[in-house]
This record gives sequence, C-alpha cells and structure tokens, in this order.
Amino acid sequence: MRLRTLTLAAASGTALLAAGMLPAHASAGTATHTAPASAQEGSVSAADLLAKVKSCSQISNGKYKTDDETSATVPVCGKNGAVFWKADMDIDCDGQRTTNCNENRDPWYQDDTAFHQSDGKPLKAESLPYVVVPSSSSIWNYSSAGIKGGGVVAVIYNNKVEYAVVGDTGPTKIIGEASYATAKALGIDPDPKTGGADSGVTYILFKNSRVSPIESHSAAVSLGDQLAKQFLANN
Repeated sequence: MRLRTLTLAAASGTALLAAGMLPAHASAGTATHTAPASAQEGSVSAADLLAKVKSCSQISNGKYKTDDETSATVPVCGKNGAVFWKADMDIDCDGQRTTNCNENRDPWYQDDTAFHQSDGKPLKAESLPYVVVPSSSSIWNYSSAGIKGGGVVAVIYNNKVEYAVVGDTGPTKIIGEASYATAKALGIDPDPKTGGADSGVTYILFKNSRVSPIESHSAAVSLGDQLAKQFLANN
C-alpha cells in the first residue's frame, strides 16, 4: 500500500523454530529478532526452483519498473501452477508499528496493509515474511491470475529460499518489494531507508494458495514446501 511494502509478523517463537529460522537454544522471546541469513526453508533447493524459471512466458500486458526512476523491464511470467518475476527488492515496513518499522525508521511508513491477520489487525512487516504485489491495473491483475492475499511465495536470493505470503499491494507500475522480515531472512539489508537488493531476486507465487492463518510463518513454510515440490513435478 505504498511505494515499498514489507512482511507481516505474527509468527511465534515456536513457529520460527519449526520453520528452522531459530537455533534450537533460542527462546521464543527472541523470535522477532533472530532470522539467520543462512536459513534454508523447506526441502526444495534454490537451484531446482531457478532451473524451472529460466525462460519467461509473459502473461502481463506490459512490463514493470523496479523503481520510479528506472525503465519498465520486468514482465510477469506464467508457469503451471504459478507466476513469477525477477526483480530487485525494496524494503517495506508497513503494518503494525514495531521497533524497526515505524514513522521514525521509515519515511514511507503506513500503518496498514492490504491484507490483515486473522484478528483483523494489519500485518507486521518486521516479523512476518511477506511480499508486495502490484495493485491491479491494465498491465496485470493479480487476482485474475489466481493470486490471493495470504498466497504462498517462494522468494529466492543468493541461493537461499524463503517462504512468504502475499501481504500487501503496491504501486500499479512498480514491482519487486517485500517486508523487513523477508529481507532479513535472506541476508539482505532490511533497513527501510537504505536497505534492499538492486537485483537478483526471484519471486515465485503459487496460484490459488492461501496460508491460514496468514500470520503463521510455519504454515507458509509447510504449504510452500509442498507447493514447490508440485511446481517441480509439473514444469
């Protein structure tokens, strides 16, 4: 819901342990502060997923910019059971106010997200891995493509796989955005002012999927691993 969108955070220490994001000796109280960059979620490798998205069958009516000042070079591509794009990663901190996601840390901060937790509250970008999709436009309509709020996304960077959910919508002409928690888990600088990655990020969104509750990261990892295996088998 802004120029950059960030991940929602309602995963408990137990959920993070189950997802392999915390060492076994870490306490639940440190859950929102610990997300090792070396974490590999699920059993499907980054290499295997990337091998299936080497070529693009474009489904968008045009291409997207990665930032306001860049030219439009990024298409949305279609595969069996998924859509994908390869872009940068802008950091978004929208949603519930936390230590690192607030007006003081993020000049573009907004206190809401397009999709909400099961209790009706906005997502929490600092602790929940989520991805931002472009708002529907003549270029591409995400909902018509089977992409839903809470849908599973495999985010791949530097040979790491992080499972996230579709948590927010962004500008109609810009693509490549994810939450603070997504960036941190992938070893990308999560600072909303100066962080992010200029390129090299692949986003694979699984069609007609939905994590329940949306704020459960462990549920996203479990469903994501299952859908990633199906994706390999069907493409």
